[in-house]
Amino acid sequence: MLEFTEGSHTHRTTLFVEVILPLAISRNYTYRVPLEMNDVIAIGKRVVVQFGKSKLYTAIVAAISEQAPAKYEAKYILEVMDEQPAVTLKQLAFWQWIAEYYMCNTGEVMNAALPSALKLASETKITLNKDHEYDRALLNDKEFLITEALDIQPELTVSDIAKLLGQKTVMPILKTLFEKNVINISEEVSQRYKPRRRTFITLHPLYRDQENLKELFSILEKRAPKQADAVLAFIKLSRHQKNITKNELIEESGAADASIKSLIEKEIFIAEHKNISRLTYDEDEEAISNFVLSEAQQSALNNIKEQFTKKEVVLLHGVTSSGKTQIYIRLMEEMISTGKQVLYLLPEIALTTHIIERLRIYFGGDIGVYHSRFNDNERVEVWQKVLRNEYKVVLGARSAVFLPFSDLGLIIVDEEHETSYKQFDPAPRYSARDAAIYLANMHKAKVLLGSATPSFETYHNAHAQKYGLVELTERYGGVHLPQIEVVSIVEETKRKTMQSHFTGVLMADMQKALDNKEQVILFQNRRGYAPVLICKVCAYTPKCINCDVSLTYHKSSGKLHCHYCGYKEDSPSVCPACGSTHLEYKGFGTEKVEDELSVLMPDVRLARMDLDTTRSRNSLQNILNDLEEKKIDVLVGTQMVAKGLDFADVTVIGIINADSLLKYPDYRANERSYQMLAQVSGRAGRRGKQGKVIIQTYDPLHRVIKQVIANDYSDLYFTEMEERKSFKYPPYYRIINLDVKHKDPDVLNNQAEYLARELRQHFGDRVIGPEFPLINRIRNYYIKSIMLKFERDAISIVKAKVIIRDIITQFQTTKLSKGCIIQPNVDPY
Repeated sequence: MLEFTEGSHTHRTTLFVEVILPLAISRNYTYRVPLEMNDVIAIGKRVVVQFGKSKLYTAIVAAISEQAPAKYEAKYILEVMDEQPAVTLKQLAFWQWIAEYYMCNTGEVMNAALPSALKLASETKITLNKDHEYDRALLNDKEFLITEALDIQPELTVSDIAKLLGQKTVMPILKTLFEKNVINISEEVSQRYKPRRRTFITLHPLYRDQENLKELFSILEKRAPKQADAVLAFIKLSRHQKNITKNELIEESGAADASIKSLIEKEIFIAEHKNISRLTYDEDEEAISNFVLSEAQQSALNNIKEQFTKKEVVLLHGVTSSGKTQIYIRLMEEMISTGKQVLYLLPEIALTTHIIERLRIYFGGDIGVYHSRFNDNERVEVWQKVLRNEYKVVLGARSAVFLPFSDLGLIIVDEEHETSYKQFDPAPRYSARDAAIYLANMHKAKVLLGSATPSFETYHNAHAQKYGLVELTERYGGVHLPQIEVVSIVEETKRKTMQSHFTGVLMADMQKALDNKEQVILFQNRRGYAPVLICKVCAYTPKCINCDVSLTYHKSSGKLHCHYCGYKEDSPSVCPACGSTHLEYKGFGTEKVEDELSVLMPDVRLARMDLDTTRSRNSLQNILNDLEEKKIDVLVGTQMVAKGLDFADVTVIGIINADSLLKYPDYRANERSYQMLAQVSGRAGRRGKQGKVIIQTYDPLHRVIKQVIANDYSDLYFTEMEERKSFKYPPYYRIINLDVKHKDPDVLNNQAEYLARELRQHFGDRVIGPEFPLINRIRNYYIKSIMLKFERDAISIVKAKVIIRDIITQFQTTKLSKGCIIQPNVDPY
């Protein structure tokens, strides 16, 4: 095999390529290269191949050899898509590591890594057969409907026809029409990425002379006044901007497209067609770096640089609002000055949009942004700019680790404790934080992990001196940490001082802040209006038809929603079980908090930030802008509001119900609760004024709440670590979960038990389960989980994964495995 060597092959021998297909198949497939493509084939290029009977896919060339496959006859590749490789050798090696470590297939990694516009799948095109005459009266209703649609639109895809008929399976109908010679069916691949093109207009050099221009203008005024208007508009625009597009000229002059075209034909104007970026940036904005680090920040920066001489990974443990971002900026500036690239990872798109504006002040057009809110074409553009090393800094959410970096020098993982760095579905179920550390190792780069509340795994590695540790214990500008007050909901209910879900203390502090023209953030870690609708007579609760969960009422849509599969149904006014009209909503989410606060404080300008209000592309940025510009008095939100937001006038934070965090049945519940409460609290009083946090709870004496008040992360860490060690949990043990899924619960029980028995033969009591998880049916699949716990030093995790893979493969060859899905999850958060 000519493994991982770039370049073309000009010799005329028959070549074979091993390709990665965007499919969940366990090994790469080999194709034959037509001789005329020998000189253009290269590792990392995209090729079009046929897989199966008729499907066409874009695959990535992973290896080139002269060795034909022994078990099957290799098909020819159909087309080479790229002039230059779209994927680098380091990326291919990185994909391979992800697949092996997280127990998935390389094709699944490719699917996650490549922007969808770079992945092509076949689209079956349907057209009418114009060469054959037939009687439409002989067609059935559905066949007739398809032909009528093809009269209006000459070409339709299979998915278009499925929508037209309102059914998924349309191939039998199309097959019949094809056999009757009514339609043609062709398999076709189309390139989805199209660069954005604009026509730029310049004046012919001859008319840059004032005399010639005056003479031209007088002629045009008499013979073609509209063209004269266009020339005049060009001169006007050219005083203020260098580049003038055709569209701008038409808009400014009011001339028709034909007038501009005539001027181009007369060679008065010169038209130049250019690809332009979809990624807007004001190039005239001057890059400035006018902040000065505090003494504590400068000390931390020096310490980080010193630690980097000995360690590859350093943890910056800094309290909220200690100015970690400014330290990041100084490190990035130094790295860029050496010609290296920087990757800055953030857990949430909310943070990305918030911080990008700040970073652009310092890095200008050298910074690229990459996350899922970008459309396909924008993502491709960022990909290609990184490939060409045009961006020195890339800021993005977890998928940014897959970009084609050529010379990484530093990776910053901000808020490294966040669970958002872990992908849960679909595969690869990777952790971007851990993957970033491996990626940095490949590039011989450094990694800085930043957090006010580090994950226990990271803090453990720092204490074991595997990572460097730098601590920043004071807020920037000498601002005090917020004052935290815990309010008992039980006591306030007894005293009848509760107003809806708000204690008297919270209402008073909110009013005081609003009177001082300050802002408030309210945190409730549940979206929707009410989590449960219940019948007071028979206790009936509407459940999702696909999942084992109760439906959440959303007042904005007036429907009951499933937050797992997206199912919706109308909210009943009569109980479907007993016919009672006594239905009531239990619990509350962000929508209800917003709704009830609008009644209690009708003059307050309210906004809500959760998954429902931030679905559209710019909605999140609009909310943040409004908060920055003080168009919002009170922001109600889920955990999105806890992550890194920095607003000068937010002085009061209200945590509506801390118990929903503390009582969650998970070994990480206390760690997560502390992180969430501390992070939310950290949004208060960040510039100049000390903020205040009101934590409403039924259990004010809970240990974690006391630790949050004391800002005692160390006490939390050492207390929890003792329990982790006793009960064999990370970081002392590694965990691999196997979720076994089937639509029949009885079959699932047999399948899960069989797998557990096989695993116990090799791993003994390290295998726990199978057990039903907290939610045991999602999207009509019942789930049973098998947990495997491995000591860090006593067993090779690599060998353990090989054994687990072999057991799963052997199980899948048996009849028992029919209809079964097995999903490995390595290091589940």
